[in-house]
Amino acid sequence: MIILSGGTGTPKLINGLRHLVPDEELHIIVNTGEDFYESGVLVTADIDTLLYLFSGDLDTSKWWGVRNETWHTYDHLKRLGYDELLPLSDFDRAVNILRTDLLNSGKTLTQATEIIAGKLGVSADICPMTDGKVDTMITMKDPETGIVSREHYQNFWVGKKGRPEILKVEREGADQADLTEKVRRLLEDPDEKYVIIGPSNPVTSIGPILSVSGMRDLLKTKTVIAVSPIIGNEPVSGPAGKLMKACGMDVSSVAVAEVYRDIIDIFVCDIRDSIMTPEEASVFEKDGICIERYDTLMKSGKESAELASFILKLFDGCWNGKTNKCRNHS
Repeated sequence: MIILSGGTGTPKLINGLRHLVPDEELHIIVNTGEDFYESGVLVTADIDTLLYLFSGDLDTSKWWGVRNETWHTYDHLKRLGYDELLPLSDFDRAVNILRTDLLNSGKTLTQATEIIAGKLGVSADICPMTDGKVDTMITMKDPETGIVSREHYQNFWVGKKGRPEILKVEREGADQADLTEKVRRLLEDPDEKYVIIGPSNPVTSIGPILSVSGMRDLLKTKTVIAVSPIIGNEPVSGPAGKLMKACGMDVSSVAVAEVYRDIIDIFVCDIRDSIMTPEEASVFEKDGICIERYDTLMKSGKESAELASFILKLFDGCWNGKTNKCRNHS
């Protein structure tokens, strides 16, 4: 099974899938548009969240970072007057140092991820969306000074706490980025029929994955289920709403479904979502896209597993291959 992942929502769903699907059967294509260098090492936040989830090291109270972590190097750097944009804990820093050393020795990001996964005892297949460089860049206006600047997403979200007004979102390097051979083989494999687009930010988590050349075309050959990260007019977490508005989108599950319209067969929105009305759903269903409802909040591991079970049952009810037609709605 293939999953597109970024942010914190999709790892929660993946954690539920692990109750139903062996780790080694999970192939996860991960956003790298938020990767950046800090203190001389490459930080790949979305990849590391998954590495730590599968290794048992993830802090699931936050759904990022490492549980029971120490901060000795960070504290000493701060004492020396050096403030990191994104504070790195000791174990996290060690992983980033190893990754950077592997890259400097000539390994690709895919190869470095495989090596680190092996050392952490991870059997799931964690695949960077590309080995090329894609940076999510935010043109923003400071609310206090009025100064306009164009900066990396991490400067907006971590450095400035997501406060500035967003004027523009760009994926720098996306037009030169290619699918890795590993991802291409995975998406071309006829035995891998099903894809889940997780409930992550459609602009900066899933959007960069879909922007890689050839990704959308290959997804059209699969049966694809997407889960909305929006309930009503609010994101479940993070800055998705602000980013969607900046891109000229309504903040709603309807808008998310529209972004994925050409590649999905089924769209799952929350049972509390009042924006996806029967009338709105019928517009998608006329194009063969089934709209389903379930509790998508995943406040516990049990709820994550229940949502995962619901999605797998939806796949069971669909025709094999890409047909834009679901048995339950034929």
